[in-house]
Amino acid sequence: MTFLNSYETIYVLKPDVTENSNLSLVNYYKTLLKEKGATNIVVQHRGRRHLSYNIAQYYDGIYVQMNYKASGNLVITLEKSMRFNDNIIRYLTIKHSNLEAIDVY
Repeated sequence: MTFLNSYETIYVLKPDVTENSNLSLVNYYKTLLKEKGATNIVVQHRGRRHLSYNIAQYYDGIYVQMNYKASGNLVITLEKSMRFNDNIIRYLTIKHSNLEAIDVY
């Protein structure tokens, strides 16, 4: 049995991406995660937002957030796929610690 870590990947699409392209990209990455053994996949559309600085002459982008449990090798595969996708201008994956937050008084 392999241990699955909790990850959050946020990627930014070019602002001129159509709604159909956006949905097909989301479905593509969701399917990729499922096929490679990810679980608890949650995708949230964060919408179009203004960028803090220009990225490749773009002032805003369409944000998509994915939360899932997977192995580290799957993250490498996912990010490699995003690197070669022309519609994605930025992506970031962070690993969440599995420790529960506790209140300290």
